Amino acid sequence: MKADALRGHLDPMILAVVEPEPLHGYAIMEALLERSGGELDLPTGTLYPALRRLERAGYLASEWSTVGGRKRRTYQLTSAGQKMLASGKQEWLTFRAVVEGVLRPGQA
Repeated sequence: MKADALRGHLDPMILAVVEPEPLHGYAIMEALLERSGGELDLPTGTLYPALRRLERAGYLASEWSTVGGRKRRTYQLTSAGQKMLASGKQEWLTFRAVVEGVLRPGQA
C-alpha cells in the first residue's frame, strides 16, 4: 500500500490497535501488519514519530517497563484518544462512502 494512501488515516489505525490493551511499539507494528492482511508494513521511521505525536496530543499515554531485561515503552489509549478514535472511525465511514460513490456509481 502506498504511503500517500495512509495520509490522514494512520492515527486512527494506531489508536484502534491500542484500544483493547496497552502495547509496545513493535507490538503495534505487528498488530497493524496482521489486521491489514500484511498490507501495512510500516517502517519504524513512520510509526514512532506518529506515536510521539499522538502522545503529545494527549491521545496516548506511555510508560517504560522492563521485559526480559529490555526496556520497552508501552502505549495505552487515553479518554481523549477514545474520543479521537470514535471521530476517526466516523470520518473513515464518510470518506469510504464518498469514494465508493465516485468510483462505483449506483453500487455504493
